[in-house]
Amino acid sequence: MIKLENPNGYIEITNNYFANLVGRAAQSCFGVTGMVNSNAYQNIKSAIKNKTSREHYDQGVSVKSINGNLTIDLHISVSYGVNISAIVESIVNKVRYTVEEATDLKVSKVNVYVDALN
Repeated sequence: MIKLENPNGYIEITNNYFANLVGRAAQSCFGVTGMVNSNAYQNIKSAIKNKTSREHYDQGVSVKSINGNLTIDLHISVSYGVNISAIVESIVNKVRYTVEEATDLKVSKVNVYVDALN
């Protein structure tokens, strides 16, 4: 959970909200075929959930807040034959813009890990 203080009080934003926001932004980029589970917890969570119920945008996303700056880790799979560096640059720009516009928080770093080719 990320807490913000403004003149009117505190705002708390859940990690689940950030994960879904980031996952949707990343999957909307050209060449991204999906998100990849980044740890054992996400593997177990996706195995328990019913895959037909809805998309799992939070899969493969990790968001950390350090002194009001966000660090985002993404684990993705991409299409075979596409320019990976161009896709990663597009994802970094799209995720940074989307998060900063939606939350008014500064994104200090977006780390993109390409874990699979489809």
